[in-house]
Amino acid sequence: MKKFEEKTISSEKVFAGKVISLQVDEVVLPDGKHSKREIVKHPGAVAVIAITPDNKMIMVEQYRKPLERSVVEIPAGKLEKGEEPLYCAARELEEETGYESKKMEHLISFYTSPGFADELIHIFLAEDLVKKENAAAGDDDEFVEVLELTLDEAEEYVRMGKIYDAKTAYAVQFMQLRKALNR
Repeated sequence: MKKFEEKTISSEKVFAGKVISLQVDEVVLPDGKHSKREIVKHPGAVAVIAITPDNKMIMVEQYRKPLERSVVEIPAGKLEKGEEPLYCAARELEEETGYESKKMEHLISFYTSPGFADELIHIFLAEDLVKKENAAAGDDDEFVEVLELTLDEAEEYVRMGKIYDAKTAYAVQFMQLRKALNR
């Protein structure tokens, strides 16, 4: 038995959408009591810390409907069924920014909101960037502006609330650490 395991008694799918599904599970808690858990199922995602030769971070600004505002983020996207994270990272980088990377490395994977969702995001570092002449087009319903930010500019965007999500905050901290280590 896993420590603090909650055994599922029943599971009801409440919603199935294009990106996520929602289920409600009835569980038995470690003390024997029953409870319900609302769980968002997500196929997983990737995000890319893309660094230009002059050490700027490639970011995109886009409108996020759940927040009712535009935010600045590192390029990211959802894994397609059966898609390898490295392939997805390269695809999303090209679709959202027009760049491809000659050197891409997996840095870390983490759960975005484990209290209610199973989304696992894989973060990649992309260097040796090349601007593609005929880059793959992004999604029809996605409108983004590509930005190149210095670390100082990214830190200011954090202070201003323009950068406001965990994956991009991680990217800024990664760059701060890299600078501190003189890399």
